[in-house]
Amino acid sequence: MPYRKINVWTSLDWWTVILFFVLFFIGWLAIYSASSDFDHTGMMTLSGRSGNQLLWIFISLIVGCSILIIDDDWYSIFAYWIYAFIILLLIVTIFLAPDIKGSRSWLVIGNIYIQPAEFSKFATALALAKFLNQFKFNLMNPKNFLIALGLICLPIGLILLQWEAGSALVFLVFFLVLYREGMPGMIILIGICMTVFFILSMKYAEVFFDKTVVGQLIVLVLILLIAIGYIFSKKNKQVIRNILFGMLIVAVISTAVYLLYVYDLTIVLLTTLALLSIYLLWLAYKFWMRDYLFVVLFILFSISFLYSVDYVFDDVLKPHQQVRLQVALGMKDDPTGANYNVNQSKIAIGSGGLWGKGYLNGTQTKMNYVPEQDTDFIFCTIGEEDGFVGTTFVLLLYLALILRLIYLAERQRSTFNRVYGYSVASIIFFHVVVNIGMVIGITPVIGIPLCFFSYGGSSFLSFSILLFIFLRLDASRNERL
Repeated sequence: MPYRKINVWTSLDWWTVILFFVLFFIGWLAIYSASSDFDHTGMMTLSGRSGNQLLWIFISLIVGCSILIIDDDWYSIFAYWIYAFIILLLIVTIFLAPDIKGSRSWLVIGNIYIQPAEFSKFATALALAKFLNQFKFNLMNPKNFLIALGLICLPIGLILLQWEAGSALVFLVFFLVLYREGMPGMIILIGICMTVFFILSMKYAEVFFDKTVVGQLIVLVLILLIAIGYIFSKKNKQVIRNILFGMLIVAVISTAVYLLYVYDLTIVLLTTLALLSIYLLWLAYKFWMRDYLFVVLFILFSISFLYSVDYVFDDVLKPHQQVRLQVALGMKDDPTGANYNVNQSKIAIGSGGLWGKGYLNGTQTKMNYVPEQDTDFIFCTIGEEDGFVGTTFVLLLYLALILRLIYLAERQRSTFNRVYGYSVASIIFFHVVVNIGMVIGITPVIGIPLCFFSYGGSSFLSFSILLFIFLRLDASRNERL
């Protein structure tokens, strides 16, 4: 294959670099504003938050330049080794990390705090990109799909053992990458269904209609409707008539019994789903139709998931996570507790109005009304001081960055580069949407940073490594012609 050596610095995508610089500069100014008092002293003092962040910015820039100098083949050759090292680090963290704010995800070395979960994002992206880059690779081969799933789920499991659910959720965005590489959209749809089922079953878990739990009733109805809708889309008239006739019989019998004796209506739906599953299994066996088998698996998995929600909520989630979830779903009002951060954040953003109060003039910020205002809730500082105009500008910067990364990913000539590029765009997208949604109260508070804005050395360095590796891969895309 012809090989042409390129100059990295002239081939670098400078639009992405400019967006990176603008974002971290605005973020650094916001950190100083959020962490300083009315005297506005010590902007570059290392003992202060802004000074400490500036140090990490310089370290990240040095690391970023080093990444650009290294040959691009290095990232593919050592992808699995990097992944294995980070996995080992995650395992060590489980046993050695101290308890900090309810999680054991930070390794403490002197005065330096390192969160390996942040670095596992780019390591997983590299490993997944290398795995999918095999010659004549077929993602939907069962063995290949399970291995790809394992690469994603292994760090999720280890991070959950550190009681860091927010960081673990980020890895779900890798399914968007798999979708781009050929995974059926139905799997994404199933994930969305499970999310909806969880929310509905939780929100209406304590609402009853006679002896029936409304949350379970709604979810079972949805499962039945989705299954029937999929079957009807196949337009097999005989199958449709048989199903409708069977459902009519069940409806008549269950209504007659209900008039004589009030019982749990979920029994009717479970019976209907069981009979439907048996019929579909018979059809799948007789006509060797994989679609019907898929519907049965969806029904069984959905029902199992529904009845495991209580266990997950009571025995897996920690008490503070339970309260946050209940507050986010409107099941509980806790204005001085779990919902305090969000309420104060909304007040700060709302008080900014159209143009904001001006830089360093945010009263909510200066009076420390918003906890974690320079980390997870840094966006409310922008809202208070720069108003609607400032927040819109920041959102447009993130939108421009994400769209640019998608554009760069699509122009790559190798699967490795493309997969890694989509991983970068997906991770940044998730952080931006969830963090800002958390700040304005439309997503649960799960404690994930805003890319290049939130205070934190591990976070900033990991995002910089994630981005600069892709910039290096993109710069060398034309070396092999």
